[in-house]
Amino acid sequence: MTRDPVPDPTGDELLAVLAALGNPHRLRIVAALSEGGRNYVSRLARELRIGRPLLHMHLQRLEAAGLVTGTLELSEGGKAMKYYEVTPFSCVLTPDLVAKAARTITDQEKETVKESAE
Repeated sequence: MTRDPVPDPTGDELLAVLAALGNPHRLRIVAALSEGGRNYVSRLARELRIGRPLLHMHLQRLEAAGLVTGTLELSEGGKAMKYYEVTPFSCVLTPDLVAKAARTITDQEKETVKESAE
């Protein structure tokens, strides 16, 4: 059985992934979920020794980039628990991929980059 090749990311998608991974906390979160598997927020916060509000912010950024997926589940006691797991991903950066992606950056993303440079 063969799989269809994964399409190259657009410029906006590539920027979102690179920005999401451009933080040491988020790299540690992806590593913890990759190595330890699916985990809920409170336990993950304890394991990484990071506050839950800060962890939530980083998880939202990773989820927006498509690198992790969160699901809300009820425990046996009826408590809502948010579980996260790594979404399988692969990206090989080459100069050609970057050039191709750069041509597809939207005007909105160009403005965001321009504002952050100022």
